[in-house]
Amino acid sequence: MTDRVLSEAFGPTEGTGRLAKDAALVALGIAAMVVAANIRVPMWPVPVTMQTFAVLTIGAVYGARLGVVTLLGYLVLGALGLQVFTGETAGLAYMVGPTGGYLVGFAVAAGVVGALARRGWDRSVMGMVGALLIGNAVIYAFGLPWMAWLFAAERGWDWVMQWGMVNFLPGDALKLVLAALLVPGLWRLMGAARD
Repeated sequence: MTDRVLSEAFGPTEGTGRLAKDAALVALGIAAMVVAANIRVPMWPVPVTMQTFAVLTIGAVYGARLGVVTLLGYLVLGALGLQVFTGETAGLAYMVGPTGGYLVGFAVAAGVVGALARRGWDRSVMGMVGALLIGNAVIYAFGLPWMAWLFAAERGWDWVMQWGMVNFLPGDALKLVLAALLVPGLWRLMGAARD
């Protein structure tokens, strides 16, 4: 069992230097979330953004504590009305709309994937695949009930499942492969740099 995540493998590990590094990582993670929210990859049946890729990668690289702080910072900026989410709107009204449950799930998923990374799941491709599948499941566990609360009575559960999850699974699979290769690859690069 390991006790470090990737962000702890470089730079200061305690004191003021660690605080400065953590603050910089949070700012960088929020910026990555904003960029990821605005990347649209054309796919069928729906275009794919890179948000979940960023959420799960931030969790794996930062660990639970810093990952959750980063995602909460992102959500607070969105709640304050800054344009950080996918689309052209922000603010509390956007956050209680159809994507509200998924946004909450982002913070929880970053924490879960970060906790698994601290246990070494981020060191191998198969470990990352497991962590990312769990992280995706957490996002859907928050998002689908919220969508159901908003739409199931009017449109039915089939519609909620189709537009709340099924349409996004092909894109999720591609993002999972990318993240599962990236994080263990970064660990290998860190090891090679020290040799």
